[in-house]
Amino acid sequence: MKTDVSPTARAFLALELIQSNPGITADRLADQLGVSERATRRYVGILREVGMPIDSVSGPYGGYRVGRGLRLPPLLFSADEALGLVMAVLDGHHNASDPTNPVGSALGKVVRALPEAVAAQAESVRRTTAAAPDRAAARPDPATTAALVQACSRQRRVRLAYRSEAGNDWATEVDPWAVVVRHGRWYLLCYSPAHDASRTYRVDRIREVEELDHTFIPPGAPPGEFDAVAMLEEHLAVGWEYEVDIVIDAPIDVAARFAPRSVGRLEQLDEATTRLVGTTSNPAWYVEQLVHIAVPFRIIGCPELQQAARALGARLTASVDSSSTLAQ
Repeated sequence: MKTDVSPTARAFLALELIQSNPGITADRLADQLGVSERATRRYVGILREVGMPIDSVSGPYGGYRVGRGLRLPPLLFSADEALGLVMAVLDGHHNASDPTNPVGSALGKVVRALPEAVAAQAESVRRTTAAAPDRAAARPDPATTAALVQACSRQRRVRLAYRSEAGNDWATEVDPWAVVVRHGRWYLLCYSPAHDASRTYRVDRIREVEELDHTFIPPGAPPGEFDAVAMLEEHLAVGWEYEVDIVIDAPIDVAARFAPRSVGRLEQLDEATTRLVGTTSNPAWYVEQLVHIAVPFRIIGCPELQQAARALGARLTASVDSSSTLAQ
């Protein structure tokens, strides 16, 4: 512990430790703070003087804990806990019952600040409820997410190490505009100087983040005030390995009912025909999205997408043939 930390700062550090470790003994608290037991008791006294309900129990099983009363103590979250709670709220997936997990640790502090009767019910739900996880969701690394959010806020260019869904690795430099949660996934919306175009990358596929000295001005007027979600939807199908070119036999207003912006951009060819252009790193997934187009269409070029379409068609046909054989 640094010797230049003020008594008030150490008092709040003591509160943080007591909140996180109900029943912590004076000697353990002193060890964590790097001070003597006498100094520890002085910090606890400071907390009590400002109205913090710090209870102490003597004996071998005693120690300090935050009591309950009309004046609830402030909740002191670490950076990991705060980010963990925000991420949990945004994507609905967290380890709420694990006290070693940042979200579980932060939620425990919230529970301990509740009135006793309410806290008992909340703790019971927390420990016995098992949420059904979304297996399709990919949880990004909190440290990576924090680095990207900070770079967005500081308007600093970053160097990324990235692995695509197809397993290709590359490094690139981008200007990070926003981190957006959409469709159960976390995305980085950014500008690529190398391509002079906006790009979208999945945060869970970013392996490394290095903040650079170069600064940038984000889009919008005033700068930074833009609809990140809408822009993300428009660019989810931009910048991937495989070029997509599809002709849909329907007017553009009809085609728009079946082709969301996340799969590409629609262009009117004539009154009865529409073109869908985009890119993808996963032809098999992309073909599954095309199944929802309930009008005739043709895949122009892109051998990988055509092969994925043939494979899906063969699999569906085989499932019908198999069912017919069993029914006989």
